[in-house]
Amino acid sequence: MKLSAIQTSHGLNSKDTIPASPQVALDVSHLSWSIDGKTILTDISFALPTGQMLGLIGPNGAGKSSLLRCLYRFVRPTQGKITLFDQDIEYLSSKAFACSVAVVQQDTPHYFDMTTEQLVSMGLTPHKGMFDTNSSKDGERIAKALEKVGLSHKMHQQYERLSGGEKQRALIARAIVQQPQLLILDEPTNHLDVRYQIQILELVRSLGISVIASIHDLNLASALCDSLLLIHNGEVSAMGTPTEVLTEARIGDVFGVCAQVSVHPQHKKPLISYFYGYYDATHNADERGEGE
Repeated sequence: MKLSAIQTSHGLNSKDTIPASPQVALDVSHLSWSIDGKTILTDISFALPTGQMLGLIGPNGAGKSSLLRCLYRFVRPTQGKITLFDQDIEYLSSKAFACSVAVVQQDTPHYFDMTTEQLVSMGLTPHKGMFDTNSSKDGERIAKALEKVGLSHKMHQQYERLSGGEKQRALIARAIVQQPQLLILDEPTNHLDVRYQIQILELVRSLGISVIASIHDLNLASALCDSLLLIHNGEVSAMGTPTEVLTEARIGDVFGVCAQVSVHPQHKKPLISYFYGYYDATHNADERGEGE
């Protein structure tokens, strides 16, 4: 399925920056990945139009994080091709890739003896030379990013003393400072309360850049993503708009729950309500031969 493209301006000046395509930011073709003889991902293909936000959804163990690791070059696919603005990522220099792609991982890393401000300033590293120092404009960029994620008052606090949710927000601020063309997020709302779950995803969406994010909450994914990629057992189960992907039958088949899908009164996208205990009761009845 082809989705409409949105052209965007990224504001990057580095000579190492990859020229942006007006149509497709990320193209994945027939990607598979295996480790220790076990196949994790099989024949994954999809395209992310420039400027759009793609939600990666699926049950635990479906292969979402593995796919993202392939996209940000943490692991190398067994086969297939990944292009970033028409360039094969396998042949990009580390600097060119870092100038164009920012990553917020699921597991919060440890940065000892570093303030929140210093952590966020690391987003400037790909755009700096070995002996370059931060300018006053860099300081303003850092302060603005911290303000956007609600951490201005934690600027001088040790990063390790932040709560789990605050650490996640600081990492997103670092990604904002990096000014990427593509932002990859693995469970960006992990450890966040409802307010910041919504705020962070709305903030990410407002950046106007291409985004792919794995999201557990189907209602958040429905509300804030342009399109959804549903992964199940390491394969693409569905790809399309939230309305096309989030059907009652598909939610039941893939996630093993009984759900009712209605239309949200505000954004008019799918709103999912779950029936608690119904699926297990029906499943047990079927096993006993009591189902219709």
